[in-house]
Amino acid sequence: MSWQQLKICFISKHLEPIEQQLIKQGAIAVTYLDAEDQPLFQTEPGETIVWDTMLLSCLFDQKTDLGPTLSWLRSNSSIINSDKIVIEILADEDWEKSWTSNFQATRVDNNFWICPSWQPPPDPDAVNLFIDPGLAFGSGSHNTTKLCLRWLAKTSLTNKCVVDYGSGSGILAIAAALLGAKSVIAVDNDPQAIIATKDNLFRNNIVNGRIETFLPEQYKKTFEKSHANILVANILAKPLQELAPFFAEIVNLGEQIALSGLLRNQVEEIIDTYKPWFDLAEIHYDKEWALISGTRLMN
Repeated sequence: MSWQQLKICFISKHLEPIEQQLIKQGAIAVTYLDAEDQPLFQTEPGETIVWDTMLLSCLFDQKTDLGPTLSWLRSNSSIINSDKIVIEILADEDWEKSWTSNFQATRVDNNFWICPSWQPPPDPDAVNLFIDPGLAFGSGSHNTTKLCLRWLAKTSLTNKCVVDYGSGSGILAIAAALLGAKSVIAVDNDPQAIIATKDNLFRNNIVNGRIETFLPEQYKKTFEKSHANILVANILAKPLQELAPFFAEIVNLGEQIALSGLLRNQVEEIIDTYKPWFDLAEIHYDKEWALISGTRLMN
């Protein structure tokens, strides 16, 4: 059996009427895709977030007449980029291949790889983190995640307690465990992220409670102050600013912190915010994205 795949590009504020119309026209599956390589971060529990500019991929039965759908889309050119409407014919096996072929194993460091679960790792003897792509939580492909993974790979984690705050899929928490951390705490305000993290722990054979998962409220009730040797947070500039005093309570004096999810023009503002508690002396860039790291001041 073959399928018709329709792709359209538009501003996300128009998502609801467009999606409803496509389903009305016979779409049996609708997938949200990022049109401009923009990361997604949830700032409030239960918040539904999408990219500013979206690419919607819609699957139709081969027999569905797409004429009325195309006419409707083109009649709404003020909200839909009609120049980027694409129709493809996909066989069953091609549909699966078109999805999985976009995700390949990625080398993070000399001996550290991020691998999709359906492929054998390029280097079986390396540290291999298995994670599959998903909509909301991250698979290691975005620049900020890469920056955090590289930083973890070059940091001594042996016998350390690592906190991954804003853990999403758990990719940074799992990386820390695989790279030698004694214990890891993964914190996220989205219950679905906690579920995703637990699934990925199983995928990477991490057992015996080596990584614990918490919602923020649970975490604050469970742990005493100053228990983290290393804290990594890949979130947005605004919540990073708001969390600075709390992070100062979490991280042991003289220990390390790494902050990402930042654009170049936000770096100095974050450094200034953290100055009372942290010496953030290192800055790493990947295109327009940044990671800043340093140590908890001894005072």
